[in-house]
Amino acid sequence: MKKDGTIPSFFLLNLESNIFMEKLFIYNTLSRTKEEFKAINAPFLGMYVCGPTVYSDVHLGNCRTFMSFDIIYRYLLHLGYKVRYVRNITDAGHLEGDADVGEDKISKKAKLAQLEPMEIVQKYTVGFRDIMAMFNTLPPSIEPTATGHIIEQQEITKKIISNGLAYEHNGTVYFDVEKFAKTNNYTALTNRKLEELLENTRELDGQEEKKGRLDFALWIKAKPEHLMKWPSPWGVGFPGWHIECSAMSTKYLGEQFDIHGGGMDLQATHHTNEIAQNIAYCGKSPANYWLHTNMLTVNGQKMSKSLGNSFLPMELFTGNHPLLKKGFSPMAVRFFMMQTHYRSTLDFSNDALEAAEKAYNRLMESYKTLQLLKASVTSSENVPALERECYNAMNDDFNTPVLIASLFDAIRMINSAYDKKATLTQADIDLLNNIYQHFVFDIMGLKKEEETGKANVALEGVMKLVLELRDKAKVNKDFATSDDIRNKLTAAHIQVKDSKDGVTWSI
Repeated sequence: MKKDGTIPSFFLLNLESNIFMEKLFIYNTLSRTKEEFKAINAPFLGMYVCGPTVYSDVHLGNCRTFMSFDIIYRYLLHLGYKVRYVRNITDAGHLEGDADVGEDKISKKAKLAQLEPMEIVQKYTVGFRDIMAMFNTLPPSIEPTATGHIIEQQEITKKIISNGLAYEHNGTVYFDVEKFAKTNNYTALTNRKLEELLENTRELDGQEEKKGRLDFALWIKAKPEHLMKWPSPWGVGFPGWHIECSAMSTKYLGEQFDIHGGGMDLQATHHTNEIAQNIAYCGKSPANYWLHTNMLTVNGQKMSKSLGNSFLPMELFTGNHPLLKKGFSPMAVRFFMMQTHYRSTLDFSNDALEAAEKAYNRLMESYKTLQLLKASVTSSENVPALERECYNAMNDDFNTPVLIASLFDAIRMINSAYDKKATLTQADIDLLNNIYQHFVFDIMGLKKEEETGKANVALEGVMKLVLELRDKAKVNKDFATSDDIRNKLTAAHIQVKDSKDGVTWSI
């Protein structure tokens, strides 16, 4: 998407004339099968993806989800759909533990930093967008905030109460899950039995006011010390986390739309409750197709702060992390993430990242080689069949690993022609250029690394090494060497700062 909000011309294919527009199949979590995709009102298409809660730096699990949906968005645009892509910003109402009790994540961070909550929101929203830009993701069509839609959330809550599926107690409004489940399938998205959920749900402190253990808050009464709160028909409070997405998706995409996505961790509670809220509000399930991305692991273990094996995108770019041997460019990381299907677990390791980096470089180098090829009168390579394979891969639930395998067949064709072991006609060369333009650059969203970006990553790696040598000198009580390193860095206009939290540097 261009800065003026228009779609680039290379995306505007005609749905009727595209010869490769056979059938697009999408795995639907709701049915647990691959289904032929049929837009409600083609060529218009609505897609909602749950965005970040902006209280900290965006983590790699989020990045994987948003990159996966970026590729999906790009492919749908390529097929000619006029997509309205809505991805929200959660800037209030998301409590610790994803529950109805506890402290608001943003308010807690604001208190610790002695800042206004909206300062926290601004800082991490800007940081999130910066990282997404580094990964070359297209911005969504609309990026609404929860705090900007308080009225809509209250209106939906009032309607659910009037429909008899929510109740108010002491200023908090709860959704009545068991009453809803008498006439609706509450667990349609997970296929779990309601009885099983009830057995596995423990009583929580401060929630004795609920009628049922599974009931969840639509609106929460604010304690006096709570920082983010608004007036409502039930008293001063703030919205529950789940109602926010129902309000924003309904406002911008209607009561029913095509695709709803997010990470698989949202499936069992957040998305299950969204469906229930929408049905209770208007009698309709919000989306026809539910898509979920899988989790990340590191060397076979679940990525988590408690295990000390989680790292942020900037740490991955710079290599400034104990588990990383070096830094990896944003495009190499993007390519690495596409080597695994979005519904499969993605495992980070130095070896896997280095292999992806080499493969990405091969892909970029082959494009340069393609520009040097001279056409022959006859052709010994079946390039049209290769193009069909690329479309078949994407039409099979956006299967990027299979797409990449086909693109490496293109590399083989290019190298064979360059080495005079095979021939390509001008039509073949033109088609290969189209394959690269459409699939590598437009759909996969890869681009050539900017030289300045490479230099910055290289400098980060060099500085990591230099500071490690300085630290080693200090440990060995070789303070003369330690001071000499610092002084020479200062002379080179690189400032080193020591603190109790470690060493930082800046230019």
